[in-house]
Amino acid sequence: MLARGIAFSAPRAPFQGIEYELSPAPHEVIVQVAGCGLCHTDVGFYFGDVAPRAKLPLVLGHEISGTVVGAGARFESLIGTRVIVPAVMPCGDCPHCRAGYENTCTRQFMPGNDGHGGFATHICVPGRYVAPLPADLGPYSLPELSVIADAVTTPYQSVLRSGLRRGDVAIVVGAGGIGTYGVQIAAAFGARVLAIDIDDAKLARLRDFGAAATFNSRGHDLKTARAAVRKLAAGAGWPDFGWKIFEMSGSAAGQELAFGLIPPSGTLAVVGFTLARLELRLSNLMALDATCFGNWGCAPRHYPEVIRMVLDGRINLKPFIQTHPLSRIQPLFEQAHHGGLPQRAILVPQPQEQP
Repeated sequence: MLARGIAFSAPRAPFQGIEYELSPAPHEVIVQVAGCGLCHTDVGFYFGDVAPRAKLPLVLGHEISGTVVGAGARFESLIGTRVIVPAVMPCGDCPHCRAGYENTCTRQFMPGNDGHGGFATHICVPGRYVAPLPADLGPYSLPELSVIADAVTTPYQSVLRSGLRRGDVAIVVGAGGIGTYGVQIAAAFGARVLAIDIDDAKLARLRDFGAAATFNSRGHDLKTARAAVRKLAAGAGWPDFGWKIFEMSGSAAGQELAFGLIPPSGTLAVVGFTLARLELRLSNLMALDATCFGNWGCAPRHYPEVIRMVLDGRINLKPFIQTHPLSRIQPLFEQAHHGGLPQRAILVPQPQEQP
């Protein structure tokens, strides 16, 4: 099958159209792409902040929804099925996977990183982990559900790993592409959620989607921000210990603040990514009997529950997404690089782009 994609060949070079043949192995399926979300990671690849693992030219994009239109012998039963393609697909057989650490599988496949991704008409991926969608998608179109593949599932696994329980205090630092869903997921788990960002508009909209309180950290140094958050928590009658803090800004300032907010018995989940280096006193973790962990993607076994949460309304995608023709990829990347996209962009192949 012929795929048409839009690839980048070098950091900051203009995107270029390419064509390539897809022929599924027995364990693979071909998905006709309905939509592919534009993630912060894609922007980092394109602008040279970090290098993808595959050789260039490379079609980016790892937040993919679509329909299986071809398959190898093992997965022919999936043809015609609408699916979400997990952003990180482990091999399932290596020592990491067998030990339950599938997120760090050394043979994992991430579209747009280990091979061609979803900014294309079709993609070939392992069939073992694609997540089937039900017949009724509720208020959503198939392209709109593409962001489940990373922006929603990654914060979900972070919340799960944190051990968040009903009544806990959850602090989400960064109200952007993943933070908007982190807030909703933590609220769905029954937490009292504080959202922190430097943009009042982003914070305001989250008050209707799970944030019990918000705080704009712009203009605050670490000391004053920490004092303000503690005062806010005390005023709300929240405990001053055991907070679950989720760093989702992917910025040095956000990471510094998130670490600085760790209380006694607290937990910090580092979900956002930046190449910036920080100077931290790690002994705080010992002194506070605290926990810190990082989160790379989401194990495919969690996708069915996240899909249910979206379709039953516990997680609302609509206010935070906008679809665009795939042909607008260049200006959208430029806007994303400068923080100019108020909603997560979902790129949709147009009929003339299909083979």
